[in-house]
Amino acid sequence: MEDYPIEYYEFFVSFNEGDYYTCHDLLEEMWMTDKGNLFFKGLLQMSVSIYHYEYGNVKGARVMMQAARDYLQPYRPKHWGLDLEHVYRFIEECLSIFPKKIDRVPFEEVGNLPNLPQLVLYLED
Repeated sequence: MEDYPIEYYEFFVSFNEGDYYTCHDLLEEMWMTDKGNLFFKGLLQMSVSIYHYEYGNVKGARVMMQAARDYLQPYRPKHWGLDLEHVYRFIEECLSIFPKKIDRVPFEEVGNLPNLPQLVLYLED
């Protein structure tokens, strides 16, 4: 198996535990050392999108998920041991679920938003 930065492994653990805020921090640290790496930025935007949605910022979630889709496109079908076709199905499903005519809901009403699918990330190397 290829060796990756420890932050990358920790990203997988945090993502699968639903700790999207930590995902952002881990990926941002890697991206800041290699700003041309849109793979990191795409995963970062996907994590931020889910975080926004969980707090009622539907418009922010839509914008970030669309950016994730765009950033990850050149890395398909697989990059750094991650099956991006699997990730892309998740992204497309989320984009179809996000309410189109809602920008934001109060935190108390987040539970009324449609549920997002579950995505489990794992390394395939």
